[in-house]
Amino acid sequence: MTEPAQPTNSEQESELAREMAAIPEEPLLPVEKKLIAGSLLLGLVLLGLLYWLSQEWFPTSVAR
Repeated sequence: MTEPAQPTNSEQESELAREMAAIPEEPLLPVEKKLIAGSLLLGLVLLGLLYWLSQEWFPTSVAR
C-alpha cells in the first residue's frame, strides 16, 4: 500500500493563508485590554524596582 502524497510546503502555506483569511477579526474585550495594560504596568514597575535595588545593593563608582 502506498501512502497518500504529502502536500508541498507552498501548498500548505497557501492553504494556511486561505484559512487565516477566512477567520473574522475579533476586537479585544475591555477586560483583555485592562489585563494587557496591567501586565505592562506591572512589568515596568518591577523593572524600576530591580534597577533601584541593583543601584542600592551593588553601587558602581564613576570612573573619571
